[in-house]
Amino acid sequence: MTLAAVSDAGPLIHLAEIDSLELLSAFDTLLIPEVVYEEIERGGVPDGFSDLSYELVEADKNRVKAEELDDGERAALAVTKERELVLLTDDLAARKEAADAGVEVHGSIGVIALSYARGLLDRDEAASLMRALQRETSLFVTEAVVERGIQMLDEQ
Repeated sequence: MTLAAVSDAGPLIHLAEIDSLELLSAFDTLLIPEVVYEEIERGGVPDGFSDLSYELVEADKNRVKAEELDDGERAALAVTKERELVLLTDDLAARKEAADAGVEVHGSIGVIALSYARGLLDRDEAASLMRALQRETSLFVTEAVVERGIQMLDEQ
């Protein structure tokens, strides 16, 4: 099964903060809207980003009317809907908007779980990275969400 996803800036930033950007290779195809790349550039391109296999794509962020989303989130959602792909975002409002549109959506914890499922990490590595997301990154994630992620590992 081929897996393709579109990412907004969140997972790119948060996975980089725990030196785990390479986990995005769990996806066979990774698309990054140009506006998202520009957002990442403004904050300083993370180490390891240049080693990532991705395709920059143009996106019409105006196709998504959700005012509470930033340009990158709207662009990523527009591409996701247009190409019927998975959306990668850690933003709660973007996740809700995607779910309402019938789009499959995963955050950084989901990327780690997929990496485990595809054999890129063992269970302990995956659980440790999920905990690191909570402790060592700018991502706000509750203990309950981390524990649910770890429980997902055990269910696979």
